[in-house]
Amino acid sequence: MPPPGKAGSLEDRRLTFQEVMRMVSLPDQQGPGGIIKRYMSQRAAWNVISDVAFASNMSAFGGHVYCQAGLAASKAFSEKRAKLPSVSGREFSIHTIHGYFSEAGLCDRPYIYEVTPVAENLGFYNVLVTVRQPTVPSTNQAHDHFPLSDAELPLGPVCFSALVSFRPATVSELSAQETPVQARFADVLNSRKPSEWDPSPPIDIASIVAVLPRDLVGTFPAVDIKKVDMTSYNKGKPLHERRELLLYRLLAPLPDSDPDLHILVHAYEADRNGLLMIVNHMGIGFNFGRAASLSYSFVVHVNPSDAVMKFGEDQWWVQEACFPRVKAGRGIVMSKIWSPEGVHVATEYQDGIVRPAPQPGDRKGKL
Repeated sequence: MPPPGKAGSLEDRRLTFQEVMRMVSLPDQQGPGGIIKRYMSQRAAWNVISDVAFASNMSAFGGHVYCQAGLAASKAFSEKRAKLPSVSGREFSIHTIHGYFSEAGLCDRPYIYEVTPVAENLGFYNVLVTVRQPTVPSTNQAHDHFPLSDAELPLGPVCFSALVSFRPATVSELSAQETPVQARFADVLNSRKPSEWDPSPPIDIASIVAVLPRDLVGTFPAVDIKKVDMTSYNKGKPLHERRELLLYRLLAPLPDSDPDLHILVHAYEADRNGLLMIVNHMGIGFNFGRAASLSYSFVVHVNPSDAVMKFGEDQWWVQEACFPRVKAGRGIVMSKIWSPEGVHVATEYQDGIVRPAPQPGDRKGKL
């Protein structure tokens, strides 16, 4: 077998965003606030440690349910708009996603999405998405390509919920942003071609990175991600002044006609190693205990067309991550999403549990 990350092995199994996000519509339900649109995922979420040969479990990548909840909201909103000729021609897109993780997701069963209208003002449309999983694994023994019959399995508690808002494109009468990341970090970014940086580690924890090949690409879907070496820049700086830069581009083209797909790719990528980067900067990369997302907000600042990703060798977007605060067993990651042209397109704000390995005698507990 070829070594991991080489042609013919792991990276050849990377799914496109369209494929990993495949879902099917389920029968609508009548709720107290109106019609509830329902959907089921058809492909397994990426396993967060699937590329690490010395460990295994069924933990699902949180970015999957987060982005697929946004996709379910987008589908439900599109169906609503199609019935309203007065707005059907206007260009709408996802404006914000505010999500909350309440239970761990599993890869061996589908997600069931329920989309409920909250505010139907078509200049600022809002929906609630609640997500559950069956209490047992998929009836497909492969635990992927989930059959429609899985939707009839008994469901567990809500594992994720999100408020998703939509806004139409508008004329930008005012515009302001800070100096683009490409200019502020020109020295380091121009020191080599984007494709020459090492792949982003599948699990960016120092103790794991130390035993994996530096050129390991892995099976993370949708995008190719490179990690810029910011060691020299970050040396000696306090946590809040440090930066991590991730470069990413599409694995396959996405249709320009659906900007929501592109927005969701940005949110999907931003969650790749999220909280784990704090672990290394806090000096517990070799004494890691736990990191788990609690809430994740993604805010789009631009019109739909400005978030669309072109497909090509030179179409590298930039995630600029910083770490404003660590306290009370939690940490914050704030990331700005920059287009190849230097446009600040969106901002991610993720809060979660960050803890070192427990010491003998430490109190035990779920959180």
